[in-house]
Amino acid sequence: MTAIIVDDEKHCREVLEIMLQKYCSDVKLLASAATGVEALALLERESPDLVFLDIEMPGMNAFELLEKLEHPSFEIIFTTAYDEYALKAIKHSALDYLLKPVVKEELIATLKKAREQKERKSTSRIEALLQLLATEKRGKRFAVPTHEGLIMIDADDILYCESDSAYCRIFLMNTDRPVLISKTLKEVEEVLRDQQFCRVHNSYLVNIKFVKSYIRGEGGEVVMDNNIHLPVSRARKQELLSWLQKI
Repeated sequence: MTAIIVDDEKHCREVLEIMLQKYCSDVKLLASAATGVEALALLERESPDLVFLDIEMPGMNAFELLEKLEHPSFEIIFTTAYDEYALKAIKHSALDYLLKPVVKEELIATLKKAREQKERKSTSRIEALLQLLATEKRGKRFAVPTHEGLIMIDADDILYCESDSAYCRIFLMNTDRPVLISKTLKEVEEVLRDQQFCRVHNSYLVNIKFVKSYIRGEGGEVVMDNNIHLPVSRARKQELLSWLQKI
């Protein structure tokens, strides 16, 4: 089988490539892509039997990529955890997924299934997946990558998020210990864009429902329910006030 890897994390692409070479020698890797845009151009040129596809990518996620393909005829193996409804959709459409970090036994078993389906056309399954996603309301739980692996977080439990260079700290209700994840604040903001979250500063993303008060100033600051004071940048002030007027 020929394959393409699509993942925005370089080390994930490299580890999967090594595992394929070591444990699945009959799979020929044609190329890899770091973004949905790169993958779109690649898939328009190549005709792989199989695509290892990360779901959450900045700019264009996996489902947005699939929607742009006219007649996809390859098998898909998603390589990440995702919302409960999306996992249900994947299973419903007979498409498989691998949870990161990828385990040897799961990779081998998943590829066995892909080989069995190789002769069948997968276009109808992909279309069924997209239709199911379009009709189900997105949940508020999402997977976040940490050094220990993936954990599920409910958006309703997040007080605020703080940037830490290429990482992000997520502060949750009922705990003083933040969760450090290997995603930037911008990437977290993209995941939470449909929820009640507002970027109040280059370093902070807050859950509006946990804002206790706003203190005026050039930018001002917000006081969260746990009495933490966070700065509001001058450029973000109006957006915050607009959010506060909605609740």
